[in-house]
Amino acid sequence: MGILAKIFGNKNQEPKSGGMEDYMTLIRVYLQAVLAERLGITNLAMLPDLRMFKATLRVPTQNNKLGVGEKAYCKKMVKDVYNANDDFFKEIDQSVRKNCKKMQDMQTYLIQFQNFSQDLMMLVGSRMKYKLRVPSFFKKSIYAMTEKTVSDIFTRNNYKDASVMKTVLGIRQYNQRLNFSEKWVTDYVYQLVMLAKKEPKPQETEKTK
Repeated sequence: MGILAKIFGNKNQEPKSGGMEDYMTLIRVYLQAVLAERLGITNLAMLPDLRMFKATLRVPTQNNKLGVGEKAYCKKMVKDVYNANDDFFKEIDQSVRKNCKKMQDMQTYLIQFQNFSQDLMMLVGSRMKYKLRVPSFFKKSIYAMTEKTVSDIFTRNNYKDASVMKTVLGIRQYNQRLNFSEKWVTDYVYQLVMLAKKEPKPQETEKTK
């Protein structure tokens, strides 16, 4: 069993180390570690993903300050497993710094990030539906298609479907607060798209039951 499956997987399920859920959970862990470090949080009950991560991997608290060691440990895992670069984490750090100046800001920020991610993936999934059939080894082509889709989300204003336009505007509003660059959003979505392509299809899941 892989380390990510041990941390986040259901013991009754076949582990899928390095999958979509693992990736999104690790991003939440990193966010929570940054928040803990910045806001001086000492109560792990406020940060459930970080608590599970820390307890399972037995990550020691550095310099009596929660978040420092956990952030470094999580960052290394994401870089090793998903090939993320330093700029990716710098943007998360800057986003938290801009939005979370006091304890009361934390929950609002985490909810905004969660809603932003969900709406983004729902919209990208529908906009790139047929393009996602491109085999995974055409990485440059998939990245270019993801880049174009993300660019459209932030710049295009002539969507014919009113519900799509509403979701687009919602994503833009979230990102005005979160303050991520198009490059960061593209990298984030591309990683999720590539992981989604590896997930078992519904028919395959039914067959394995």
